[in-house]
Amino acid sequence: MPTAQVTDLEDGDFLLDVREDDEWQAGHVAGALHIPISEFVARYGELTEAAPQDGRVHVICRSGGRSAQVTMYLVQQGIDAVNVDGGMQVWAAAGRPVVNEKGEPGHVI
Repeated sequence: MPTAQVTDLEDGDFLLDVREDDEWQAGHVAGALHIPISEFVARYGELTEAAPQDGRVHVICRSGGRSAQVTMYLVQQGIDAVNVDGGMQVWAAAGRPVVNEKGEPGHVI
């Protein structure tokens, strides 16, 4: 499975967050696209519209399990996608910014 480390991500990299709404509301990466895994198939078109045509999709969840499933699906569709190893837990532990729905400091649940 193609993976990327949190430390490899740069500002401006396209990030797809597949966690559920309550997780997203508590804390997420500013600028990420949020499509919960439970709605992913129905909302797949939102990703194809938002994702950069020639760029990589970095898929993230809480710890890496759900994002791994979505990453494999995207790779099968011919999309350059990678799973963010360790997910939001590692993101937050690395000191990377996490915001809530109001743009204030958030937390990972």
